[in-house]
Amino acid sequence: FLPPHNTSALLEDWLVQVQNLYHYVEWRPQEVPRDYGKETGPKHWTGARYEHVLKLRQAALDAAREIWADYFLLMDCDNLLTNQDVLQLLMRENQTAVAPMLESRAAYSNFWCGMTSQGYYRRTPPTCPSAGGSGGAASPCPWCTPPSCWTSARSPPASWPSTPHPEYAWALDDVIIFAFSARSAGVQMHVCNRQTYGYLPVPLPSHSSLQDEADSFLHTQLEVSVNHPPLEPSIYLSVPPKRPDKMGFDEVFLINLHRRADRRERMLRALYEQELTCKVISAVDGKALNTSDIEAMGVQMLPGELGCFLSHYNTWKEISERGLQSSLVIEDDLRFEVFFKRRLSNLLYEVTAHGLDWDLIYIGRKRMQVDHQETPVPKIHNLVEADYSYWTLGYMMSLKGARKLLRAEPLSKMLPVDEFLPVMYNKHPVSAYMAHFKQRDLRAFSAEPLLVYPTHYTGEPGYISDTETSVVWDNETVRTDWDRARSRKTQEQAELSSDAQNSDVLQSDLDNWSAKEEL
Repeated sequence: FLPPHNTSALLEDWLVQVQNLYHYVEWRPQEVPRDYGKETGPKHWTGARYEHVLKLRQAALDAAREIWADYFLLMDCDNLLTNQDVLQLLMRENQTAVAPMLESRAAYSNFWCGMTSQGYYRRTPPTCPSAGGSGGAASPCPWCTPPSCWTSARSPPASWPSTPHPEYAWALDDVIIFAFSARSAGVQMHVCNRQTYGYLPVPLPSHSSLQDEADSFLHTQLEVSVNHPPLEPSIYLSVPPKRPDKMGFDEVFLINLHRRADRRERMLRALYEQELTCKVISAVDGKALNTSDIEAMGVQMLPGELGCFLSHYNTWKEISERGLQSSLVIEDDLRFEVFFKRRLSNLLYEVTAHGLDWDLIYIGRKRMQVDHQETPVPKIHNLVEADYSYWTLGYMMSLKGARKLLRAEPLSKMLPVDEFLPVMYNKHPVSAYMAHFKQRDLRAFSAEPLLVYPTHYTGEPGYISDTETSVVWDNETVRTDWDRARSRKTQEQAELSSDAQNSDVLQSDLDNWSAKEEL
């Protein structure tokens, strides 16, 4: 699989540990051939590969019938089933063929709602079952991939031949051939979304490497942990330890409120899984600041905004006092993009190699100026000159940049931190704000596309803001300690388009991948 791992050895070790839990185990390892003829890489699906998978699935069906199994479950090795009751739940549907709906990070799942007469995907009206465990009875569908549960006793003996049906004229694809065979045998496939059953990675294109596959799989695990408990490895396997580092930065800072232990644990786990280490900065809690305290300071800010600013300010002070040449600062309410570590490592390498004079580089933000594209940085992939932006989800900060911010003495003329930064790089639209800061020469850039995003957006279930409010915003009728009408920033964000794309930026190879072409 990936050095130093060995798929066959790992699977064999696991089987030795768990075989007593099963009535019957059949183990058919096959180490050769190591590749399929004429393949261009490990993710290239040649005709020989499709035929091999067809034979494996036929063998699974035959084996189930030989032992008189009432049901059999087909699974791919990258299916992440998180619901321990999935087998019982699928059998309870009382269908010949039913698949649990799996979620992914993109508009991709393990079923189709529509299929053309040539066997390809067909767009359908938005009446398909949706993910998230909100459905009723299992819905019929023309096509589904593993995992799927089949009632072997009801399946005709020749339903899934190892070679396509004589009348089959569609593409050579194991799943589409299965769908055709099921249709020919009068078997209706179903997909069930009564509950959340699990997740699956988005298939990568044929030019992808095994490292791409491993990183994509890891990203799927990280996405699961945003709203659910983290996925744990099997207790029957020995997992090699991670070797976290700072990825070339002098320090990685994680800003976290002490009372947000759940966020801290999730972020520390996500960083560890990506082999990144960090220093946790205990954020200033705006909830501990009352209105009279803030008014006495002469500050026109929400308590959370003040706490957020002071948290970042204290981080800049530490960067300056320790003489840290380059640091990464991240907040605890973000999610990582796929290939995060490689993308950021490549960006840091190119910035250093080309001698770019920089103070601040956003890796996560909300772009507020959407009338025109931002200026791409010549010779450096995925980097633009930052225009007016909100949010301080994540950014790279140089020693020079931190000292410029401190030199401006912002505590005496306080602004929200994501207003202050655009002022300091001279891109704020409100001239009255900029008039308070004479030296506005911060050299600010942004990754494009961004490398981190918020875990939740305003108005989504589970959205929590420690800057503009201190409670969950999931019900407009419930009053909070800070009424939403007082939040000017939230109103402005709602009015702005978020689809402005810097199309002129120099793209890297990691941007030129998408879901499996035939999907």
